[in-house]
Amino acid sequence: MKPPIISIAGKSNAGKTTFAVKLIAELTRRGCRVGSVKHTHHDIDLDRKGKDSWRHKQAGAEATLVITDQQIALVKDDQRPDMEKMHAYLPDMDLILAEGFKRQPLPKIEIFRTGGPHDYPLFLDHPDLIALVTDASFTPSVPVFGLEDIGPVAAFIQQTYLNRP
Repeated sequence: MKPPIISIAGKSNAGKTTFAVKLIAELTRRGCRVGSVKHTHHDIDLDRKGKDSWRHKQAGAEATLVITDQQIALVKDDQRPDMEKMHAYLPDMDLILAEGFKRQPLPKIEIFRTGGPHDYPLFLDHPDLIALVTDASFTPSVPVFGLEDIGPVAAFIQQTYLNRP
């Protein structure tokens, strides 16, 4: 069975990463195996020039897997990342939290903070919105949580997506 994917979405500087890190820690504390995926618009370079794995890629390997006794890192060129690939790379997780991916058709928990550069949430009336985390007084048709309601959001995810009390 594929793990559910939930997007932690919102506008820039809304606090998505801060909330995601706290939520991952809480779900892990509750015994969940959480995989995380972070979307970025910037190129990443995990392979340092001159290292053996870098040399393998330079020679034409389309993917390089670096394995230690404790970790595995995959460097793979891929022009079209999608949700199925998240499942393929993280099949043994209970849940995948994807930060960003706001254009993908994923269940979304939107983080919206007042006093920031934005006046209105992105997904307030969107069908993908499953919860709103905010310090504002919006009343969408989904559960609303405060910015520090990590435990209640974790419980919501467990009950709704993992069938756990």
